[in-house]
Amino acid sequence: MTGAVSEQFIRAAALDWLSSVTLDGTIPVSRAQLRDDFRIGGDRFPLVDAGRGIRRPRGWSAALSILTAAPEGAPSRPYDDSEGPDGLHRYKLRRDQRGASENEGLRRAMLEHAPLMWFYGIRPGLFHAIFPVYLIAEEPDQSQFVMALTEEQRQISPGSRVEETLRKYLVTMTRRRLHQPVFASQVMVAYDTRCAVCSLSHRELLDAAHIIPDSDPEGAAVVTNGLALCKLHHAAYDRNILGIRPDYTVEIHHRLLEEIDGPMLRHGLQEHHGRPLLQIPTRRADRPDTDRLMQRYAQFRAA
Repeated sequence: MTGAVSEQFIRAAALDWLSSVTLDGTIPVSRAQLRDDFRIGGDRFPLVDAGRGIRRPRGWSAALSILTAAPEGAPSRPYDDSEGPDGLHRYKLRRDQRGASENEGLRRAMLEHAPLMWFYGIRPGLFHAIFPVYLIAEEPDQSQFVMALTEEQRQISPGSRVEETLRKYLVTMTRRRLHQPVFASQVMVAYDTRCAVCSLSHRELLDAAHIIPDSDPEGAAVVTNGLALCKLHHAAYDRNILGIRPDYTVEIHHRLLEEIDGPMLRHGLQEHHGRPLLQIPTRRADRPDTDRLMQRYAQFRAA
């Protein structure tokens, strides 16, 4: 299919497919899936190009997707994004001659207000999908486009000096759409999408919990500050009902150990007291930081 109408149809179909495959952006998607699994009229229609970060299908005026790859050999991808005084995220252009057409595809997407899919690498070949995102301005001196990750961000004039309260709000929205979901995806991959305490494997019932809260200066959104926990154990951990020692042993607060309140309390919490975590990352580099666990465990003991 060709033409502007076909582009709109395929773009909308691709966004619907991506929403379904990723559970609305909550589970990662592989390069193989993005390359092979989306189809139009029975024909394979890749959502990414091999060796390129910008996907502009043949014959299209505007780009369809952008990609930020994870570095080869790294257990997880550090954040290297930049936010200007307006609180908005930037995406770099390709600077080589080969990328001229792709950059033009991004300009067309910006002018046409076309929704893009952003595939953010969490491991080589594995991506967290953020969609839809929009390009709202180009900054040629810095070889970059200004991105809007939410509808509210689309209303901001790029480069403007916004008041500090609004800037913090915009940065918070970026954290919710980018940093926190990417952190969650990295944690789920590290823990094989299982609760560290009980090994529950239903993604819809799992959270990426911070050991040190992200509101704390030491509460970085990195895998070593994270734990995959089911909803019950996440709530218990946050409220100092459940603690985790630096040797990965679970403790339940003594006030709950003395209660009698049915099978949920007994099987869900009390029986885990004194037991080791059932799920820890196989990569040593992904395992919980013992200093952070010690700091958090001290808070549990003091509660």
